[in-house]
Amino acid sequence: MEIKELTRAEEQLMQILWQLKKGFVKEVMTQLPEPLPAYNTVSTIIRILEAKGFVSYISHGKSHEYFPLISKETYQNFATDKLMNGYFDNSVQHMFSYFVQKEKIDLKEADAILKLIEKLKNK
Repeated sequence: MEIKELTRAEEQLMQILWQLKKGFVKEVMTQLPEPLPAYNTVSTIIRILEAKGFVSYISHGKSHEYFPLISKETYQNFATDKLMNGYFDNSVQHMFSYFVQKEKIDLKEADAILKLIEKLKNK
């Protein structure tokens, strides 16, 4: 199955569904920051996620309990690959260098990454 890119609003709702594991629209809305969007807006976005193959539902009378079909890890892999290919020529070195230059990685984090690399080299 081909994974499609999510909009910011779709991704925000998926993050909530991944955390909840399953939920009704009202339950998803309780996790959203203020100001809350309209119920119909959230419901529409969830139906778009369903059309994109990200969620499905179980019917409970007239209401639907939604659950993710694609795991967070699967989408994370897709998004990371897209980022790497689109902006860093598929190079971890280029991406790491970018974050270091933009000071998005402090020395403690860089040290932890180097230790992880050493651990992987010794396998």
